[in-house]
Amino acid sequence: MMLLRVIVSPQEIRRVTLQEVPPSVDELCVVLGNTLGLRVKFLLQFEDPDFGNELCNLTDIKDLPTERATLKVLFTFSEPVSDSTLDTASLSSQNSASPEPPSSGDSSKWPDPFVIPDFSHDVEFQLRVANDAYAKDGAVTVISKSVKSEILDRLADSITRITCYPSKDNLESIAKALVAKHPCLREPGSGKGWYCWRFSLIFKMGNYRQRMMAAGCPEVLVNKRKRKGNTKPVKKAKKGEIHYLPEPPDGQTTVKSEKDRETMLLEVQKREPDLHLLDELMTATFSQRRQEIIGDEPLISAVKDRWPALFSERQLSAEFSRIVTKDLLESFLDLMPWCQMYGEAAASGRRVRLSSVLSCLQKEAHGETLDVLMSGMQVGLLIGHEGPLHDAFPLDVFNVALVVEEKIFLHDLRDVHTGFAMLLGAIYCLNLEYPRNMKYSFEFLQRVVMNIKPDQCSARIHGLRNKLLRYRM
Repeated sequence: MMLLRVIVSPQEIRRVTLQEVPPSVDELCVVLGNTLGLRVKFLLQFEDPDFGNELCNLTDIKDLPTERATLKVLFTFSEPVSDSTLDTASLSSQNSASPEPPSSGDSSKWPDPFVIPDFSHDVEFQLRVANDAYAKDGAVTVISKSVKSEILDRLADSITRITCYPSKDNLESIAKALVAKHPCLREPGSGKGWYCWRFSLIFKMGNYRQRMMAAGCPEVLVNKRKRKGNTKPVKKAKKGEIHYLPEPPDGQTTVKSEKDRETMLLEVQKREPDLHLLDELMTATFSQRRQEIIGDEPLISAVKDRWPALFSERQLSAEFSRIVTKDLLESFLDLMPWCQMYGEAAASGRRVRLSSVLSCLQKEAHGETLDVLMSGMQVGLLIGHEGPLHDAFPLDVFNVALVVEEKIFLHDLRDVHTGFAMLLGAIYCLNLEYPRNMKYSFEFLQRVVMNIKPDQCSARIHGLRNKLLRYRM
């Protein structure tokens, strides 16, 4: 017999009694997972008495102290960044880089179709018998509460390996796939046959997120914290981020990340910094940087002091690629056809207000001082151009600067389109909210121009897109 003190999270420390010690660490993980209801991958650390009870990774079951031991559970929600990832920075003529982002979970995209996982042996047997009966005479089965609970638990486990926050469409696809694989589960009182399953999944995911929060899942914890002076929980930004709050890569400890950050501080001060070295260090410290920006919500000036390498066109594009897995500049080139469509629609007298983005954001850099121009400017562009401005996108531009929180974030950008791309990149990389009076304009840029989660656009943006496309045809 062995007594274990298992630290699942700072708020959940459990006492577990084992009748016998499993023969391997993997089998111990299985036993603890079943006992504690942990359905995500994890590794174990133990307090090693040879090192003053400091935590060490448990790799051999023989290392465990006899009779009593303290274990700590570490969840592995994301895969580590491979060494090859650090060598995949792509260079362009403008010195912008887009290294491959670290992978997160089993998949970063929602599978189509969703594959229903296998359940326990007894549940699979019951479903097989019920499916045979359904095929014979169309009889649906009435499942017990325990069977339904296991089905929902197993589905929730599969969902959280992809995302903790599935959309209603995602859950609908699962419900459809479930009754397609097991037609005996169709609901006789529902015309679609899966309607109640979707609602059950909605409630199950809410409960499952509570369990993951207790287990210490970072993404769920950050979305449940409270803002200073505000009792409302923070909602995750719905801007289609793939790697919103990633886990650190394997071997990248907090101490190593801090050393890498200090190395970057010295490198960016050089007259000719090593761009490839900065690419590698920025990729390695991606998790730490996101934890700080999302978790601490620092001022932009504080971010610039700690991460000055981020404040460049090259690294801003690379960071955006890590977060969204899209090339920032290439994707934004798609803005040109939409602007052309807007111009044609506006010339025909149609009421389409796509150019409201620029009119709200831009400030012309002429006679006024920069401090006056940037006063009250949370996000925006300073556009220096020759002569009067006759068009939404001036041609004779000699400088474009990006402003965030009344400070110049980037300058010497080559044109307005690049400035817009960097503006959108800064919003993602700094976890900024879209300006409230321009939320639909930025939603158009995100979902239509950048094609980030286009299936989740609002009715207004969907209607605008259809109008522009119909006019083009």
